[in-house]
Amino acid sequence: MGYKSFKYQLIGRIALLALTMFVFANLFYTESYTFSKILIFILIIIEGYYLYYFIEKSNREVISFLQSIKWDDFSHTYPERKEGTSLDELYTEFNSVIRKFREIRAEKEASYQYLKTIVQHVGIGIITFDRNGEVQIINTTAKQLLGLKHLKNIRQLKVVNEDLVNSIKELRTGGRDLVKISRQNEDEIQLAIYAIELSLRGKEFKLISLQNIQSELEEKEMEAWQNLIRVLTHEIMNSVTPISSLARTVESEMEEWLGNGQDINQIDNEQISDFHMAVHTIHRRSESLIKFVSDFRNMTRITLPNLSKVCIKELIQHVIAILRPEINQAMVIVEEDIPRQLCIEIDEQQIEQVLINIVKNAVQALVENDDTGKEKRLWLRATPRPEGGAYIHIRDNGPGIEEEALKKIFIPFFTTKKSGSGIGLSLSKQIMRNHRGSIGVRSVVNEGTEFTLKFSN
Repeated sequence: MGYKSFKYQLIGRIALLALTMFVFANLFYTESYTFSKILIFILIIIEGYYLYYFIEKSNREVISFLQSIKWDDFSHTYPERKEGTSLDELYTEFNSVIRKFREIRAEKEASYQYLKTIVQHVGIGIITFDRNGEVQIINTTAKQLLGLKHLKNIRQLKVVNEDLVNSIKELRTGGRDLVKISRQNEDEIQLAIYAIELSLRGKEFKLISLQNIQSELEEKEMEAWQNLIRVLTHEIMNSVTPISSLARTVESEMEEWLGNGQDINQIDNEQISDFHMAVHTIHRRSESLIKFVSDFRNMTRITLPNLSKVCIKELIQHVIAILRPEINQAMVIVEEDIPRQLCIEIDEQQIEQVLINIVKNAVQALVENDDTGKEKRLWLRATPRPEGGAYIHIRDNGPGIEEEALKKIFIPFFTTKKSGSGIGLSLSKQIMRNHRGSIGVRSVVNEGTEFTLKFSN
């Protein structure tokens, strides 16, 4: 309808201009007044101008409308005067198209926000970046895994782990890699990295997904150790129990022989005494072995935690009270920095045992380092986590732990102490895993060691 009106007005203006020019031509060849000729000529110019203006204005409006579409700018609206003119009808159609584009853009924006929310809340870390390393998307999980608040370029990940940057850049579609990283105030984590290369509007992008598989690896590792322990304890107990029983029986018989003061079967008492000593040694060592195996068996019998709200300060003070005799004897200075109101949901008895193991190890390490002459100090500190839960830090200024030993201290049977069984820290790690937390350690030789317990909300 608008096009027809425009066409009719254009035809009318051209016809009027042609008629005026026809009149002017007739006057030109007649003996009419010069004033009339000039007047008609001026009228031709005015009509020509208005025809040009009419066409030019329509063209400008169309160009403006097309530019709005080109630059995705739908904020402009055209005035509708309701006068029934062709321009008014053109404006009406323009506004209708613009409203439709607004609706489409609003729909796209809603879909984008919906997908963005899903990406931000998915439990796997996601990062997308272009060929220059400029990051387009990084979700909340990826920031938490990497310990970063912002990431503009992949090269910035060098502060986290340089191997991680190299792996992300070199991986191709379908490629995967494992990278171990350490985060501040956190234990080490193992990241599984997957890559997909994409092309969008002629530009190349790479999508990287990150997943922390540390807990799965530890679970499988602990399960393997537990299976090994079950086999070992079963076989050792089956062998040692009868040995201990028989040794005890022979020992008792020989005690009776020695008690009557007479030689038996041509064997003098001195030989019997030697036999008794040998059998007694077998008995004593067998019982020690049974106790040793029983301790390791406890690793496979940790019950699930019975959670209750416990204030960390009271828990720490109770642990220090239990170990006070050893601490005083070792002349260790204990310093605490624990907010009184900081409480967490834990199994108090199990976490108390974890703290006792760590504090006792620290005291023993300080005693071993007694010949340095410096004050023996132990710091216990607790801090809340921003996302809920808390950290408990136990630090000493002892001899520290060698890097090679530091990698093995949570492995069952491994110990750096002469009289240690090597299960205290293994049990502690399993208890923390059952609490959905973790235990980490940092150490510098000749400076000290710090254990960090992380409790989730």
